[in-house]
Order: sequence, then C-alpha cells, then structure tokens
Amino acid sequence: MKIIIPMAGMGKRMRPHTLTVPKPLLPIAGKPIVQRLVEDLAKVAGEEIEEVGFIIKESFGEEVENKLKEVAASVGAKGSIYYQGEALGTAHAVLCAKDMMEGKMMLAFADTLFKADFNLDTSKDGMIWVQKVDDPSSFGVVEMNDQNEITGFVEKPDEFISDLAIIGVYYFRDANYLKNELQYVIDNNILDKGEFQVTSALDNMRKKGTIFVPATVSEWLDCGNKDVTVNTNQRYLEFIKDENLVSQNAEIQNSIVIPPVYIGENVKLHNSVVGPHVSVGDNTMISDSRVKNSIIQKDSSVKDANIANSMIGNFVHYQGTPSDVSLGDFNTVKGLYDN
Repeated sequence: MKIIIPMAGMGKRMRPHTLTVPKPLLPIAGKPIVQRLVEDLAKVAGEEIEEVGFIIKESFGEEVENKLKEVAASVGAKGSIYYQGEALGTAHAVLCAKDMMEGKMMLAFADTLFKADFNLDTSKDGMIWVQKVDDPSSFGVVEMNDQNEITGFVEKPDEFISDLAIIGVYYFRDANYLKNELQYVIDNNILDKGEFQVTSALDNMRKKGTIFVPATVSEWLDCGNKDVTVNTNQRYLEFIKDENLVSQNAEIQNSIVIPPVYIGENVKLHNSVVGPHVSVGDNTMISDSRVKNSIIQKDSSVKDANIANSMIGNFVHYQGTPSDVSLGDFNTVKGLYDN
C-alpha cells in the first residue's frame, strides 16, 4: 500500500502560524497534523505501508522535507518528496507524484483528520471517505444508488442531493489507472471552477465502470483555521485520553493538571491550572496561569495569563492579558500594565 499526501497549499487561513511552518506540521496532541493523518491511515489500511509521498512547495526547504521523511518512517515506510510548482488544482497536485502511482494507494489531503471504525476493504475498486453533514450545500457530496455504490459527485449542491460529504480521503486498487485519468483531465483541459479536480477523474472512471463505495467515518476533524484546529486538538485528546500523554520529565510544581492534556518533554508548570484539552510542546514553561482548550507549542513561556480557545506558536513569550489568543512563532506579548 502507498499513500499520497498533497500539502503544497499556503495555509492562509491559519496565519500567522503558517508564516514559519507548513500547516500540516502544526501539532495536534503533540504530533504534527500530517503525522496523525499518516498513522491513522496506516491503521485503517491494515497492511504494510510501502511508501508515503508528500507533495509540497520546493520553498518549504530541507528541514521540512526531513521531517516528512521521519513521518513516513514512523509507519515503517519510505518517504518521498514531490514538488508542485503551481496551484492548478487537486488533480494537478496528485499527478506531481505520478512516479509512485502504481498498485494499491490511499490519497488524503493534509488538513483533514478523522476517526474511523472500519478496516479498509482492498478488494474494492475504490473507496471514498464520507461523513453525514447537516448542511450539504457547503461541501462536495456523493450520490448513491440502492446497492450502496456511488453514482455521482456534486460540488456544493444548491438543492438536496445527498448528506454524505466527501472528506478528502480515498482508496484506489489501481493507482496507475487513476494516474492515467488524471492525465486525461489535464491533457483535455477539463476545468471545474477554474482548476483541475480529482473528482473530474473519478467521475470519468465511474462512467467507465469503476465501482466506488463510501467509507463512512464516525468523526471528521478539520484543521482549516485556528478555531477548528483548537477544536480538533480537543477531540483528538479525547480519542487518545487513555494513553500516557504527560512526559515523565515534566516539572509540575504547585499546579493542577486536568486531563485530557498532552504535556511534552521538559515542560515546566508552576503555580498554574492546565486543562482540560490543552497540548503543551517541549521545553515550554507555564507559570501563574490558567490555560484550557488551547495549543501551546515548543520553547515558549506563558506567565500571569488566563487563556482559552487559543493557539500559541514556538518561541513565544506571553504575559498578562486574559484572551482568546492566536500568536505565531517568535512573538513577545505583555499585558497593558506590565513593564
């Protein structure tokens, strides 16, 4: 089994956090979003993952590429890096990894996490991960027949067609066939809303006899902006709350930790209440503060603060003001009356 992860987007809705790091490398419960995704895909696959291909911008740099190769290694796979020079749509992005497209393959877009209670049926031609939603008009949805087969794809329907939204995760038994159909979309300039879309290739495959079936996830977690990413961190901590999430070398003095929380290596908590639903990165110090439902990344300090629903980057020094905070890396913030 192979996995392809397109992640060349700029992550504009997550700024300032994506000014210094690609969105899929932002942490959820102590691990990068993309690592959580790859590990969850490997569990669903139920078989060895041979290769994980990451489609990125070349400008992301060597440090990011090495980190992504480590993510692949975490599931025992080879990590391969491919570049997308222009943002021409999802079909164009996936085709950037055409050199690895053969055999069984999973495709997943990197700003989506999920909770799934099924094992992948690799005998199927293809599977499309979906979840029921209250307002289908905001999503791409699938049409179904009585045999539980997908008969069509509709982007943001004006009238009710289906409440099964496509979450951006797919399985293909024959990746080479998908590659050829993606190339057909580009060669014939088949555009949807001005871009080359994966769903255009899927619809052509369906018309030629490929049978796609849905795989319904129990929960779909978005990482598109600060608020939903904080919520995803909350939900993910609930998923893994039975694991040991507090580092043994954390220094916890005169403080209360309310689980579920993730506490990284060499974290210091002094005179504070932390939790529930807080993730704290390595080497961060929190003192004289109350923190809940938040993500605080590595090498930062929080002092005299009362924060919730917040996201604080790496190497941040935050002191003082009670807030709903979104601070990128290398910031220093003090309260109005602090010296």
